[in-house]
Amino acid sequence: MKRGPGDIEEKVAQRLPRRALMRGVTIGGAAALLASATERARAADAGPFPDHPKWKFVFVNHVTTNPFFVPCQYGIQDACALLGVDYQWTGSETSDVAQMVNAMNAAIAGQADAIAVCLVDPKGFDRPVENALAAGIPVFSYNADSHTNKRLAYIGQDLFLSGQMVGERIVKLVGSGKVAIFIATPGQLNLQPRVDGAMDSIKKSGAAIDATMIATDPSANAGLTKIQAYYLGNQDVKGLFGVSGGDTMNCGLISRQYDLASKGVHSGGYDMLPRSLEAVRDGFLDFVIDQQPYLQGFYTVMEMFAFKVSGGLIGPADINTGLKFVTKDAVGQYMNTKTRYEGSAKEAQIVSRSGAIGG
Repeated sequence: MKRGPGDIEEKVAQRLPRRALMRGVTIGGAAALLASATERARAADAGPFPDHPKWKFVFVNHVTTNPFFVPCQYGIQDACALLGVDYQWTGSETSDVAQMVNAMNAAIAGQADAIAVCLVDPKGFDRPVENALAAGIPVFSYNADSHTNKRLAYIGQDLFLSGQMVGERIVKLVGSGKVAIFIATPGQLNLQPRVDGAMDSIKKSGAAIDATMIATDPSANAGLTKIQAYYLGNQDVKGLFGVSGGDTMNCGLISRQYDLASKGVHSGGYDMLPRSLEAVRDGFLDFVIDQQPYLQGFYTVMEMFAFKVSGGLIGPADINTGLKFVTKDAVGQYMNTKTRYEGSAKEAQIVSRSGAIGG
């Protein structure tokens, strides 16, 4: 139960004199302590913002039930609870742009206070974004972006840069030979820039690497079948890499099934799916990349709120949610710690750590 300053004042008044006298505090000093405690209680109760409507922020997603976005939704929930706003999670389960546009149109018609959308298509969202802005509804992109779209800001990983860093890692791991880079939906803006970045780094390196983009499937099971078929037809391959969580997990499964690590075949990719983490631990994936989906939800709500509370004077600003290579020497902390920040637990908690930060 929430106590008001008067309740706290009374409780402090009951306890303070005896404790103060035991410690040799004068009555005047005790009064000062009481006043200080009361002021601190009032400050703790007071929020930094004036009373505001319980704004509703609509998030339009391309794969609404994908486990990758579980921590993203936790980030949204935590930011909404912190700021006293509400949200809706909608869109498509299968990257259907028409369904996503319909969800955006519904949000506009319903007078949403702000909209966040994964811009997975280069042009498909141009008109609904313009319609929302014309209606006075701020629009932000998250997780995937189109630089030609009129959205106000992007919150997510720099996808092309992350692909470049993966390409550099591929060059170091493989050196030379045939490499396959798997993509579930070629051309889609949450994935294609990673492939393009990787190809860019490999080409610039001058290494004798024959890298090929291979289309798989948005369905994990269908994608696994295609990656397996590729390997069986290309057993001279030196590297199997995914640019999505599903394809990365499946590269690890194929590497495990055929013991590819012992044959000098390297693998890696994106996202923190449990089976991918197990593959890193066991040496069947060289790395996975944490793009921190919790922050993609949390920071987007913060940007929306700052825009609303300031009348558009604050922000908007692009936010790069980062890139963390997780390798065998670091994977244990991810597997052994269950938190909502990585989507492996529901409960809020403080995660303790020790030692130097960095690396």
